[in-house]
Parts: sequence; structure tokens; C-alpha cells
Amino acid sequence: MTKQLFACGLGVGTQNTQGEWLEVFYPHPLLNPDTDVTQALIDATGYEGGNQVLSIPADRLEALSEALDAANRLDLAVIAQQLKRSHRPLVVNMLAEDTVPESLPEVYLKLHLLSHRLVKPHGVNLTGAFGLLKNVAWTSEGAIDLNELTQRQLQARMDGKILTVESVDKFPRLCDYVVPEGVRIADTARVRLGAYLGEGTTVMHEGFVNFNAGTEGPNMIEGRISAGVFVGAGSDLGGGCSTMGTLSGGGDIIISVGEKCLIGANAGIGIPLGNRCTVEAGLYITAGMKITLLDDKGEVVSQVAGRALASQDDLLFRRNSVNGRVECLANRSAVELNESLHANN
Repeated sequence: MTKQLFACGLGVGTQNTQGEWLEVFYPHPLLNPDTDVTQALIDATGYEGGNQVLSIPADRLEALSEALDAANRLDLAVIAQQLKRSHRPLVVNMLAEDTVPESLPEVYLKLHLLSHRLVKPHGVNLTGAFGLLKNVAWTSEGAIDLNELTQRQLQARMDGKILTVESVDKFPRLCDYVVPEGVRIADTARVRLGAYLGEGTTVMHEGFVNFNAGTEGPNMIEGRISAGVFVGAGSDLGGGCSTMGTLSGGGDIIISVGEKCLIGANAGIGIPLGNRCTVEAGLYITAGMKITLLDDKGEVVSQVAGRALASQDDLLFRRNSVNGRVECLANRSAVELNESLHANN
């Protein structure tokens, strides 16, 4: 009996002149593929188990396409047929288990799983992924190894062309690999591959979404969603606001934003928010910050560190304009986002 895989993908990628992978595009990544698809890939590649990155010669793609068609996966069969014409290296990534990634193609497959909405942030093991990715030049001719960039620029000039370098980074733009259904992204350079954008999400020009982070949808994002942060449905991140990622000083605390929250312009959080919370514009809440608790009459109840309020619902955080102290009181009016802002169709 064919063993159930955790995930797999048939892709085409870019390598440098040393044969090292720079990036991989998986047009149709699969999570828990059915056994017929798995068997078709095994027959085409000779896969014997475990987590493996395998090459597949073009002359095996016809048989693979026929096997996928027989397995009633015409969508995958068509991709296999298209890849027969590829001049780029092809790869089949077979993951028996969701373990720590050991190669760049494996990291890219997991980033694709996130951006195709097959798993949510923290739903796949990306431990050490950052160190496996190469810092490359993302250009008008695709990914180029930085050590080979000058030669490629010179060649382009000699051919009467200009090679445009759009960024130098470990991560490419999300929309160069997948455009999730039902979203608006005003500036595609500000959303990385590996972001999870739920349907109904709008990312405005100053919004940013990192890898292994994202939104449930619908959401209006005009601020920063750092790595590891997930924003619940109906929440609004105001212009210039920020969420602290684990790698940015959050320690072991996983920062998240609940449903129907509002983080005001230029505000920020270093603690997870529960549902229906509001952070006043310009106020940054951190785990160690001393916050004064008020009752429903505005009387002081106690003073606690910000971490004590993590993940609690219906809170309003504000700074007292008279004495400057940071205060927290119950917020019974949930934030209702303007539905017209989230109309993506």
C-alpha cells in the first residue's frame, strides 16, 4: 500500500552556475495528496520514502502526465505536460513528514503551502528555514546569484538591455508565485511568499505581510504584520502600525490579533490581542509596560504588566492625555469595519 505523504510538489526552479538552488516555483502544491497521485510521482521518480528532493527528466513527464490523468487529476496532468517544454531544472519534492526542512526546495514547498491557503501560519515546520534560503537578486530576468549579478548586468548591457534589480532579499514577492483569490494588494513588493492572505483581505500601499504570517480575512491592512503574526477576521490595522514578531524581541510569545480588533495608526503591539480590542493611535503596548486598569466608572482598579492582559477580549488601550499613563478599560463596542473597504469583487 502506498504510504500517505504529508505534502508534495512538482516544480520548476532556478539554480546558479554551481548548481545550487535559488528558488522553486510549485504551481500546484499538494497537502496530504491521495494515493493515486503519490503513486504516479513514485513511478516517475523512483522515490523510496522519507523527505526527498528529486529531479525528474523531461522524458518521464509524458508517463507522469498520463498517470495523473488516469488518477482523475487533469489539472496536474496539464502541468506535467507544460513542464516538458521547460529549459529550467525540474524538481519533485516529496515530504513524508512535516519535519525541520533540510533544503531550499523543501522550504519553498512549505512557503507555497502557506500562500495557497493549504496551511495557516504556524501550521507547518519552518524551523531554520531562514538559514537555508540564499540572499539573491530578484530581477526582471528572475532570481540571480549575487556573485553572478555583475556578469549578467554586463551581458544585458551588451545586448542593448537593462537588467532591473527589484530587490535583494531571501524571499521573493508573493504575487510572483501565487495571487490568492479575493484579495487586493496595492503594492505587491510588500507581501512576501509564505504570507497567508484570507479571502477579503486588502493590503494597502503601506501595509506589509511577512512569511509565516497573515490574515484570516476579511481584513484591512495598512500596517505591518511581522513574521509569525496571524490577524483574525474583521480586524483593521491602521496606517503605519506594527505587530512585534517573535524574531523582533517578542521572545517565546507568539503575537496574534483576535477578531474585530482595531490597532490605530502608528500604534503597535508586543502582546497577543484577544477579540474586539482597540489600541489607540500612536500607542505601542509591550509585555513589560505598566498599564493602569480602570473599571466601568473610570476608577483605578490596579496596575499590571502588559503581559497580564495578553489574549483577553474587549479591551481598550489608551494613553491618558493629562497624566500620560497608559490605561486599559473594557471595550464593549466591537469594531465594525466598513464593508465597502473589503469588497474585492
